Amino acid sequence: MLGMLLGLVLLIVLAYKGQSMMWVAPVAALVVAIFGGLDLLAAYTGDYMSGLVGFVKSWFPMFLLGAMFGKIMEVTGSAHSLARRLSKLIGAHRAIIAVVISCGLLVYGGISLFVVVFAIYPIAVSLFREANLPRRLIPGCIACGAFTFSMTAFPGNPQLNNIIPTRYFGTNAMSGPILGIIGGLIMMVGGIIWLQYRAKKMVAAGEGFDEPTDVIEDSSHKDEPNALVALIPLVVVVLVLNVLPRVVAFPADMASTYAIIVALLCGILLAAVLNFKHMKAILGAINAGANGSVSAIMNTSAVVGFGAVVKAVPGFATLTEMVLGIKASPLISEALSVTLLAGATGSSSGGMGIALEALGAQYMTLAAQLGIHPGALHRVASIASGGLDSLPHCGAVITLLAVTGMNHKKSYADIGMVTVVIPCIATVAVVVLGMLGIV
Repeated sequence: MLGMLLGLVLLIVLAYKGQSMMWVAPVAALVVAIFGGLDLLAAYTGDYMSGLVGFVKSWFPMFLLGAMFGKIMEVTGSAHSLARRLSKLIGAHRAIIAVVISCGLLVYGGISLFVVVFAIYPIAVSLFREANLPRRLIPGCIACGAFTFSMTAFPGNPQLNNIIPTRYFGTNAMSGPILGIIGGLIMMVGGIIWLQYRAKKMVAAGEGFDEPTDVIEDSSHKDEPNALVALIPLVVVVLVLNVLPRVVAFPADMASTYAIIVALLCGILLAAVLNFKHMKAILGAINAGANGSVSAIMNTSAVVGFGAVVKAVPGFATLTEMVLGIKASPLISEALSVTLLAGATGSSSGGMGIALEALGAQYMTLAAQLGIHPGALHRVASIASGGLDSLPHCGAVITLLAVTGMNHKKSYADIGMVTVVIPCIATVAVVVLGMLGIV
């Protein structure tokens, strides 16, 4: 147990300092192996690599196609066109709501949150300049829209957090719709209320818009598609993901995986056809997306490999007994295990992958005994994964701060509130409702 704790602490500290997970995760895993009495070489080449390779085998197609789709939407100007149109509709006087909703729509449509950060930031700067709001609030607005309700809660979204549970619980992307909508609204409305409160407080203290040191322009790309045209691929991805498993007899345990692959392929092909004049840029985007997907999945898989070593040491059996021995609904145990591991790894998908790989079968057994719907397990796992994952060492948080030219001191208080505190409140609410039989 001490080795597991030390390994987690080492992982968090080194990740916070910006070190690569490709060497940090194996080193942290070796610390766990030493205290657990495992043979070091066997633990690395066996348990660690099995966990890493297993995650790549299961999820690489989604990482690959998702990254390609996101890059195509970026280089063709589709993501920018949609965000700009939404911002105009909502208005600069509602800059905070405009940024949150724009981010949420893009992420719900299947675009990578990293692409969303780059696409939205110039638009957010223009809106905040016009509304004379402090620029240090922009990271919190982007995080609220991209890292919370659209990624983990609202049913039907094609993000990895909503797909991973399908493999373990035999569910689909629409599972737990009531819980998802309620949890999502808590995060979206709660986040907007907090951000508006903070904006009023900052303005009352004399803060206003401060120009970025680098020139950020909301360039209206002359060749970018109409917003309605740009919306079509996103709508198709969501529709295919949720309709296909109902009309095609896919194997039950692979239905959502097959559906997301087909959905993203449809999105890629449609985006390419609708933006045929950008074909040269699209081919470059496909290459860039393919290359970027390797780095993304290897970083996540490295963390999952760490979890595989943790699972192999004797102390994990004790920890499992403690977690499963909670004298209450397995929804509580599941929420705790997923969110704690997501926090330890700084990765929502990585933490959820570790937790469900180790305990998913036990949760299903307990749920069947207690009459709990698998959809509740699915939605609790998805929402819980998006809580503690956004602690300061989270890679997405660090990237967001770098892109917006901010630092933890200036902006993390708001990021932490909308991506950690409020999502944890939403998780508690969803667990309680799930225990009452609401799905």
